[in-house]
Amino acid sequence: MDLNITLKPDDPAHLYEQIYKNIRDRIIRGELKGGEKLPSTRSLSSFLHVSRSTVTLAYEQLSLEGYIAMKKNSGAYVCRTIPTNIDIDRKDSIEESTTPRKAAETEEKYVDNDRIDFSPRKIDMTAFPYATWRKILRELLVTQKADIFYRGDPQGDLSLRETIARYLRLSRGLSCAPEQVVIGAGNDYLLMLLKYILGDNRRVGMENPTYLRAYDIFKALEYEVEPVSMDEAGMQPDDLTAASCDTAYVMPAHQYPTGILMPYPRRLELLQWANEAPGRYLIEDDYDSEFKYLGKPVPALQSLDRSGKVIYIGSFSKSIAPAIRISFLILPPDLLSVYRENCSFLSGTCSRLDQSILREFIDGGYFERHLLRMRKGYRAKHDLCLSLIAQKLPDFTVHGDGAGLHVVISKDPEGRDPGQMEREMTELALRAGVVVYPLRGQAMKEHPLSSSVPPTFLIGFAALSEEEIGRGIGILAGVWEKG
Repeated sequence: MDLNITLKPDDPAHLYEQIYKNIRDRIIRGELKGGEKLPSTRSLSSFLHVSRSTVTLAYEQLSLEGYIAMKKNSGAYVCRTIPTNIDIDRKDSIEESTTPRKAAETEEKYVDNDRIDFSPRKIDMTAFPYATWRKILRELLVTQKADIFYRGDPQGDLSLRETIARYLRLSRGLSCAPEQVVIGAGNDYLLMLLKYILGDNRRVGMENPTYLRAYDIFKALEYEVEPVSMDEAGMQPDDLTAASCDTAYVMPAHQYPTGILMPYPRRLELLQWANEAPGRYLIEDDYDSEFKYLGKPVPALQSLDRSGKVIYIGSFSKSIAPAIRISFLILPPDLLSVYRENCSFLSGTCSRLDQSILREFIDGGYFERHLLRMRKGYRAKHDLCLSLIAQKLPDFTVHGDGAGLHVVISKDPEGRDPGQMEREMTELALRAGVVVYPLRGQAMKEHPLSSSVPPTFLIGFAALSEEEIGRGIGILAGVWEKG
């Protein structure tokens, strides 16, 4: 099916904005029905005589707003349920989509093999240990242990909790017992579970910019969320006090998205803040602590806690695969008793079979070997990124290197408006077939970043090959120099 869209070159709106609005209006009016397949980006761009990236931009905006769904290896389809509170005659601000706050959440809805996606959230799935995973699964099924198909402990299987506690004691220096471990299907579930543990009416301090999924969950729980400023050491405890916060969500090992590694003195300051009043807690998200490339690994904040003020949350999404929906909380003793009183009626959310596979994967030494292999591969990509940025983007400053799966680069705006410049650079890159992630897209919606923050981008390298990294940074150098 072709779409006859009249494009007006003299219209001040971008071509992709015209395509987006035309398709959106047809969906709202019912001319395009729910479930109807749209032409591919390649087909529509050829039909309209525009670049494919122009159509891709339009489709991505439609997907972000919930009008269409992008299905991998299948194409674009009109959603059966669409937003109903839209006035189709209003003037749409597509500029906002150039730094979309939900870009990280929707980045996997559409995959275009012709584009180079510097996603900071994706990992290298080509290195997943498929053969080992199959071997463990086969052995578990051959032994015919029927108990793994029964409903298990809501807190998670004891054997896996013992394995996780031992692993965290050895690798992150945590002080924890298996009884303190709560296993759940992903960090989202565990963060929502905290409402039953911490109660209502919490005021949570979060660094800004931050991990927006956690921010959205706290807002959905009807918690008050306060932006807390950062310096070169991370979250500033004085701001927590000034904002009357009783909870702080921190990522001390590698703050997302800035990449700040919180030094030892600042960690002690946060613990001191938590100890200054009853009912204060720190939620430590240790999301990619396994990947550090310079110096020795820094122990977790929880390992310094002597008063039961740190709630530790981690997962295997970065270290193994996002689809391994097994995350874990380490609860302080006083909150563990609250959990057992308030949450004992809940069923476990993780398959016992998956828990058994993971336990065997760790206990059998496979996980340690997998991590060593991944660290080596990611370190090579990390170092290549730094080298190429220094060579091809010499006007950029690198931040947040030495750990994690992305680096952060910024450029002096030289008197221009930083936000506008960031949006323009994002669009130039996308038109050239490269996806970058602007820092302003990671800020809280109600608290945009200051104009003093220069144009800044997250450059994720984990899911790309070394050839793709080189080609992508080369393209960025070309379009940003011309732009």
